[in-house]
Amino acid sequence: MLVDSHCHLDQIDLSQKEGGLASVIADAKSRGVQRILSVAVDIKSSIYLSELSQSYSCLMTSVGVHPLHKSDDSLVSVDDLVSLTELPGVVAIGETGLDKFYSSATFEWQRESFINHLQASDISGKPVIIHTRDAVDETLELLAEFKPSPRGVIHCFTESWEMAEAAIELGFYISFSGIITFNNASDLRVVASKIPLDRLLIETDSPWLTPAPHRGKNNEPKYVLEVAQCLANLHGIPLEELAQITTQNFDRLFKTKD
Repeated sequence: MLVDSHCHLDQIDLSQKEGGLASVIADAKSRGVQRILSVAVDIKSSIYLSELSQSYSCLMTSVGVHPLHKSDDSLVSVDDLVSLTELPGVVAIGETGLDKFYSSATFEWQRESFINHLQASDISGKPVIIHTRDAVDETLELLAEFKPSPRGVIHCFTESWEMAEAAIELGFYISFSGIITFNNASDLRVVASKIPLDRLLIETDSPWLTPAPHRGKNNEPKYVLEVAQCLANLHGIPLEELAQITTQNFDRLFKTKD
């Protein structure tokens, strides 16, 4: 059984998909993907995805505001985030974090928002899903300072082994997307091969980052199989073992099994 630990179902273009979202989920299940975590990027999607999770037993969701989704000068409060975690289907807070690659101008807002999410994670007991781009030192500093418990995951990891090692030492999991299948991702594959199996997660981050050999197609949760196969090859283990390990890791982090 596979789990897509990070996607955005509400942002997939369904206009050319016969059967709509039900077809997306059915296609994923046909390739062994039995559970899907659809991640929120703002308050609107937090509420919508919670409602959506009630229509499909395989779906879970998160609540939070993405660092690139600053709509005004207001911050989502710690209390509001904690309250949102009580919505049905919610297993995590995020995605949150820091991104100086796409928006260094909003960095102070991002930092304050990130801190609120970390504090809400600690209060609610929900792990935090972290986005980081060109902000390695700042991200690690805040994780070390606020130490949410339970910890969480650095999603769609593209950074160095040094950052991965530091995050793991802080108690975090590392998740890889279809990027590891790209022709120009040889350095990232080296990093992925070093991640301890008990800290490894897989994701699509769909509708973006479609893995090889499906580049050019819209990404969907069904393609997490290609990510899993790549990681299995890198670690020298059968696909079935990689699937079992990453599913167990998902359940442990997000408390989806008793």
